[in-house]
Amino acid sequence: MSAPNVVAGSTIQQQQPDPQSGETTQTKSKLIEGPPGKPQKPYFDDIGPRNVTAVVGQSALLNCRVKHPGDRTVSWMRKRDLHILTSSIHTYTGDGRFSVRHPEHSDDWDLKIDYVQKRDAGVYECQVNTEPKISLPIMLNVDDAQASIAGLSEIYVKKGSTISLTCTVNVHSTPPSSVLWYHGHSVVDFDSPRGGISLETEKTEAGTTSKLLVTKALLSDTGNYTCMPSNASPASAVVHVLNGEHPAAMQTSSGQHCIPLITVCMLMLLMLFGR
Repeated sequence: MSAPNVVAGSTIQQQQPDPQSGETTQTKSKLIEGPPGKPQKPYFDDIGPRNVTAVVGQSALLNCRVKHPGDRTVSWMRKRDLHILTSSIHTYTGDGRFSVRHPEHSDDWDLKIDYVQKRDAGVYECQVNTEPKISLPIMLNVDDAQASIAGLSEIYVKKGSTISLTCTVNVHSTPPSSVLWYHGHSVVDFDSPRGGISLETEKTEAGTTSKLLVTKALLSDTGNYTCMPSNASPASAVVHVLNGEHPAAMQTSSGQHCIPLITVCMLMLLMLFGR
């Protein structure tokens, strides 16, 4: 009779006759443990982006999730100079902006770069020292911090109305220490005898917003206005203060705009020649 299929480590029951009484008895025996199953090889759980963009001054996080690492070591290498930045939870660079994020008992080995600079752009590899070695390349792109003024680059307002300019800076981890406003080549003076000039600044996760308000606009308020953050490229808009009605892009008190000047001119020409 062939032996039954059994699982290593399980218990089986056997019936054996008693040689004296002739009755059968049941005996239990435990099978010898078989060889353990082959351990799973480490692999990357490729759930994070392979192309990451950060803004100068922000923090960048490069994700690396390694499944079944076992006793293998996870490292991060900068591709351009083959510099090992981290190995396991240890950092091997004098640049304190680099660190590895590995929550206890997790599969995540994320590289964090604080206060990103333009020179940090390039390929970084998450590596596991298997045989052969496996690696996950991630491209880091670094953009300049940039200010922007909402709306049109040229704004038309009526004399006596309010000029409203909103400047946004796309840096949130390290917001600008200051945002200056210039009218022409001069810094806007909020304490000038003219009065009626104020500034509202708000810092959120999306960045820093600076809103310049100039009430009771004068003809002398016409000119170029520049928003200049301490850690980002500036942005400019030209304001035209008009004396009376004018077929132009007029800014309302809410900061919205009407039809641009070129559109109004085209409509007038069509009406003139269409007669």
